[in-house]
Amino acid sequence: MSRSDAAGSGPVVIAYDGSDLAKLAIDEAGDLLSPGREALVVCVWQPFDLGFVPADDSPLDARSAVEVRAAAQLTAAAGSALAEAVGFRARPLELESSPVWKGIVEAGEQHDASLIVLGSHGHSGLSSVIVGSVARAVADHSKRTVLIAHRRS
Repeated sequence: MSRSDAAGSGPVVIAYDGSDLAKLAIDEAGDLLSPGREALVVCVWQPFDLGFVPADDSPLDARSAVEVRAAAQLTAAAGSALAEAVGFRARPLELESSPVWKGIVEAGEQHDASLIVLGSHGHSGLSSVIVGSVARAVADHSKRTVLIAHRRS
């Protein structure tokens, strides 16, 4: 597939949780979109329930909003560096939101995103009902175009 600017001129919002699938989503967006696009790499956090993989191995007290926010900032910065490496003009953003999907959708709206990019963890069956799917919820609730990257077999 060739690179495209079809997604519009607004920034690309990339949901980044530090997972391998989030990294894959950044790579796929870099392959599909023209280099030099503005990107906002968003790590959504909430105390007591880490919704991301911290970028470093420092001990973390999930009950401390200050510590969780700092870890989310580092994680967003790590995602931003990955996005820069594939051709985006990226900047990190951490934000507190519950549920996570709502924070991603709101970031897209607030920043007039042309595209929201995220990875799908591919839950199916009963786990999908119980755990829920951030990717599915973003696609269902966003008015923006959503690119969902899936694990390659």
